[in-house]
Amino acid sequence: MNSIRSNKQGLKALSAGVVLQLFLGILYVWSVFKTPVSQFYGWTPNEVGLTASFMLCFFAVGILLGGRVQEKIGVKHTSLAGGLMVAFGMLATALIPANANASVFLIYIFYGIIGGTGVGAAYNAIISNAQRWFPENRGFATGVSVCAFGFSTVIFAPIIGVLNNKVDVNITFIILAAIFVIATLLTFPFIKAPENVSKKTSQVLKGKQYTTIDMIKTPRFYLITLSMMFGMAVFFVVNPDLKDLAINRNAASFATVLVMAMGISNSLGRLCIPVMSDKIGRESANIVILGATAICAFCLCFAEGFLLIACISIVAFCYGGIAGLYPVITADNFGIKNIGSNYGAVMIGFMLSALLFPYAISQIDGQIAKFIVLGIIATIGMIFVIISKILKKKNN
Repeated sequence: MNSIRSNKQGLKALSAGVVLQLFLGILYVWSVFKTPVSQFYGWTPNEVGLTASFMLCFFAVGILLGGRVQEKIGVKHTSLAGGLMVAFGMLATALIPANANASVFLIYIFYGIIGGTGVGAAYNAIISNAQRWFPENRGFATGVSVCAFGFSTVIFAPIIGVLNNKVDVNITFIILAAIFVIATLLTFPFIKAPENVSKKTSQVLKGKQYTTIDMIKTPRFYLITLSMMFGMAVFFVVNPDLKDLAINRNAASFATVLVMAMGISNSLGRLCIPVMSDKIGRESANIVILGATAICAFCLCFAEGFLLIACISIVAFCYGGIAGLYPVITADNFGIKNIGSNYGAVMIGFMLSALLFPYAISQIDGQIAKFIVLGIIATIGMIFVIISKILKKKNN
């Protein structure tokens, strides 16, 4: 803890990144926009709902591209470019003609693709920079950064809801674009990489520092990526249909509580799991959260009332834990020198999970059967982690 407190420059860079992450986390509040966007622009709810899929997909693309870009222009300018891309995407969305006079693909391009890519690029720059400033406390630094990203839902969902009740949704987008520009311009000067390599960092750099090409030639890369893909499936399936699940389980009055519980648990998992992994090891922490995810998926076959709230909260907590843990796992296995681009490659697992599993599970008849399959998927993810742990021990 003393090493963290004494690293004043690192704390300054970390704090600036945390503030920007609070804004970047708007990625997860699309459900608040869905109805007002549908009504204002004249598109169907299903058409509007696809915007979130585009944004999640290109969030992963942004992490991959941002990792490469930051090697050329640095983390400071990558975070600047990412934040301004999000602001531009929102402003361009606000200028789309209303009442179905424009193609719905415009919002996919502006908000989903441009905005999602910007979020991913800045997100990656902030996380990789945090690890470089705190090489011995990577779990702590990453956890704080991604916790802020997840907590954004708790802050922005009610604010956006109030704005949408007061003004048309295009005005809400303009206001948010302006806020993003201000937040980005105020924080990016402080998001800078360490100028000198400290003794502690140099000790971490003594191990092999894999390039992305080197990394993808190893079995561990595929095991890590697949474990992320399978481990996140439960959350990606449950999250969009949370209110419908509450209604089906005779818990319609708990629907709002479930949404709030999921947002708060997601944030806490992003902080607690990486910090815990500093104590018990990355793979051990990962096995715990993937095992808990699997158990909760099986319990969701019948869960009602308090058990339903508990299972949903644990699933969200573990999903947040995965989001916070995998940047550190990537650094532990492949070094921190190329963490930006390497983590971007691992995030292919995130993208595939978000795209494939919601569609695949939707083809299964019966809610119980769906949750049984999800439990099996999470268990397979845990098995991938166990195999990766065994391989890592053999290599050491």
